[in-house]
Amino acid sequence: MVRTRPAWAGRNYLLLTGATVIASLGSSGALIAAAFAVLAAGGSATDVGLVAAARTVPLVLFLLIGGAVADRLPRHRVMVAANALSCVSQGLFALLVLAGEPRLWQMALLAALGGTGQAFFAPASEGMVLASVSGEQAGRAFAVFRMGMNGANIGGTALGGALVAVVGPGWVLAIDSAAFALAGALRAFLDVSGVPVRAPGGGVLRDLRDGWREVASRPWLWAVVVQFSIVNAVVAAAEAVYGPLVAEQHLGGPGPWGLALAAFGAGTVVGALMMTRVRPHRLLLTGALCVFPLALPSAALAVPLPAGGLSAVMFGTGIAIEVFAVTWMTALHQEIPEEKFSRVSSYDWLGSLAVVPLATALAGPVQDLIGRTAALWGCSALIALLTAAVLCVPEVRRLTRRTKPEPAAGGALSPAAGAAEPHTAEAE
Repeated sequence: MVRTRPAWAGRNYLLLTGATVIASLGSSGALIAAAFAVLAAGGSATDVGLVAAARTVPLVLFLLIGGAVADRLPRHRVMVAANALSCVSQGLFALLVLAGEPRLWQMALLAALGGTGQAFFAPASEGMVLASVSGEQAGRAFAVFRMGMNGANIGGTALGGALVAVVGPGWVLAIDSAAFALAGALRAFLDVSGVPVRAPGGGVLRDLRDGWREVASRPWLWAVVVQFSIVNAVVAAAEAVYGPLVAEQHLGGPGPWGLALAAFGAGTVVGALMMTRVRPHRLLLTGALCVFPLALPSAALAVPLPAGGLSAVMFGTGIAIEVFAVTWMTALHQEIPEEKFSRVSSYDWLGSLAVVPLATALAGPVQDLIGRTAALWGCSALIALLTAAVLCVPEVRRLTRRTKPEPAAGGALSPAAGAAEPHTAEAE
């Protein structure tokens, strides 16, 4: 009999991967559609930023609560409910746009509802793919999952931009709503018979304190969370604010900048493909070393390199950061108790996102104060210095992959495994 898929790709893994690919295709296109919907309604660039912030703020505010809820309730039900909320919010957003003359406050409110859904979805989903395959193949399965998700993000962005131009932003938002509905339906069919029932805790605040103790008791964990709270912020400032300005003034406009971003996305796909074959023994040491290349795009913009050189740098950076993503999630899945996984994940997400709005807001004033070139070199220096500091933590250098006996193929979630989808905000 010819095997059509790997033995480790069981029913749950296929459902989770399919749901995330579908949701990523819709969400990546919807990000473009939302911006153009605001502009089509007569909004300014500031209004576009306000609608984007309206999604980010509740995401940050509700992440910790979402983590506590996901450790109390069946996680797949939290995921389905969050997908339903996102489906409704995007559907109403689409109806407003298609009906004509949507108001800014209405678009901001619906964006906030979508952010709230993501706040509950992300901690519940973190690690679910790794829970569906255990043992020696967990890292490979996660890498294949990431490859599909990154490819969907690239394709969804390209398709979404084209559809906005052809049929308008309202229909792209409607497609995103349908994608959330289909993704939620697939997740509703997960087999969770192998997951133990959790005993009720002592309250949400107590659960959050327990989650914080799990983070604070592991130097390797809180060191990387603190590192990425700054790294993600300066990368966002460089890519969202400085990159387009450099492209406009030195590289020939938005086309070369779009090519560079596409090269980064292609690099993440290649990195995920590479991690299906590579299984580093020292997980965090390998991952931390691969964060250093994140300093290169800011340096390339500071020079600035020609469009071809910038695209090459972005491609290599995409490969490196994907290696970090796989090793990081493998380490979390290996070291964090299943019953506290979502709470720990919520602190990880909070650290990754909390400073981003502040950094993007301050990027302009910092440029006015010290100049864009100095600001970009400062971004590179911060990334390199923080990564070097993390490598000084002994646990980061010493944490190793633990091997386990290979289990029989199956679809049920392992009771010993963490429960979520990988750490990417866009993977809903």
